[in-house]
This record gives sequence, C-alpha cells and structure tokens, in this order.
Amino acid sequence: MLDIEAARAELNTRKRELSDRQERVSRHTRHREDPLPQDFAEQAVELENGETLVALDQELNQELKKIDRALARIESGDYLNCESCGEPIGEERLQALPTSVQCIDCASEADQQQN
Repeated sequence: MLDIEAARAELNTRKRELSDRQERVSRHTRHREDPLPQDFAEQAVELENGETLVALDQELNQELKKIDRALARIESGDYLNCESCGEPIGEERLQALPTSVQCIDCASEADQQQN
C-alpha cells in the first residue's frame, strides 16, 4: 500500500526545490531587463538566453501546478483514484509519477486523442 504521508513529503520537497529554482530563474530574468550590449553577437546571445529563461519559467510553473494539484488531491482523499474513470491509479504509477491524476489506461487514451 502506498504511503500517502511519504508521497506528501516527497511532493512538498519537490515543490520547495522547484520554487527555489524558479526564484533563481526569476532573478536572471529581471537581470535581462538591463540594456543589451552594443555588440550584435552579444545581443543575439542575450536574447536567446532570455527565451530559454522564459521557457524554463513556464515549465517550472506547469510542474508546480501539477504538484499543487496532487497535494490538493491528497487533502481531499482522491489521490489514489483516477480523475477520469475513478479506478485506482496504481501504486507503481504514483511512485514513478507522483503527480499522476489518471490511471495508465486513461492516460494512454488521452495521449492517443491528442495525437
């Protein structure tokens, strides 16, 4: 049986790590507001780095939302069950992907519909 308290602790630890990383990305993004260098090549590198930081920030936001959703599901008592069909998600799946909200069958079906 999956240890819900251990899952909660793991999710909270991951959330803190990602929040710290997001803060570092945010500091670099604010630094990006400084004037661009005069050299065109340096400008290109700065702009590319800025795009990378924005993409990384978006990924961090998405992962943090997934973690918050998983923590809310733990609080509501729904963590172990698939949001789509209501069947158990499965211990192995939740250990591998603690933010999973669907069982493997429903997740596979959703992936096929998206493609």
